Amino acid sequence: MDMEVDLIFKIAAIGILVAVLNQLLVRSGREEQGLMVVLAGLVTTMVLMVRQISDLFDLIRRLFQL
Repeated sequence: MDMEVDLIFKIAAIGILVAVLNQLLVRSGREEQGLMVVLAGLVTTMVLMVRQISDLFDLIRRLFQL
């Protein structure tokens, strides 16, 4: 259960950091860099999620001995 809460906090921290950096870059006239920061945050979050989904599939495979 600790890992699930940890994952939620990691995703929230990434979201907050990306939002702040994006706003700073957009307000300074660097919209392109802001978009790149958003994309990097999205990719990082997806990597975290893919790892967890992979672990879930492994657990299901072991549970049903497939």
